[in-house]
Amino acid sequence: MKEELIARVLHILRINMSWMTWNLFLAFIPLALSVWLFRMRRGGTWLWWLGFLVFYAFLPNAPYLLTDVIHLIDDIRKIQSVWMITLVLIPLYLLVILGGFEAYVISLINWGYYLHRIGKSHWIWRVELITHFLCAVGVYWGRFLRFNSWDFITQPDAVLTKGVEEIIGKQPLVIIAITFVVLAGLYWIMKRVTLGLSQPGSRIEIKSESTNSNTPNI
Repeated sequence: MKEELIARVLHILRINMSWMTWNLFLAFIPLALSVWLFRMRRGGTWLWWLGFLVFYAFLPNAPYLLTDVIHLIDDIRKIQSVWMITLVLIPLYLLVILGGFEAYVISLINWGYYLHRIGKSHWIWRVELITHFLCAVGVYWGRFLRFNSWDFITQPDAVLTKGVEEIIGKQPLVIIAITFVVLAGLYWIMKRVTLGLSQPGSRIEIKSESTNSNTPNI
């Protein structure tokens, strides 16, 4: 019985590792781009703007990992062992989901750092809210319409027609609104945790951000 249970867990893990690895790879693309765009380069060139568009096209892949909790629910139904679920499945999913969302958080922190550097600190909270909304739409497109980031290039007509048509309905708008609230709330928490861990000796930045939304970042 134990051998059968372990074999089932290993089988599920082998299946999951393929899509987990791929989804994490997609989530870390905007993180890498954010370092290149907002930390190492200044805007203005056509190459920078091209990278900026690619950054936003791939950014929803990072918070998209939050929706992979549906796979965890399916796996829990397949495995009847509480210990295997508690010690193997849940920690693995938490690691992957938090890793993807942390990539999202750091990407936006880098974006805010760039705005602060060019004297546009007052735009940081506005850019964050706009980004949360755009990513909420992107997550909906990815989870329910099965669009990928590269579909903006391979089938832009389908993205613009089917994608826009679908989000006009009442149910999609509710889902997008809920996703927006979740992203904004989790980001608010994780941003402070990330900044606090990166600057354990200084609380000035987080305090100043809470009063005027200007974020000198990590």
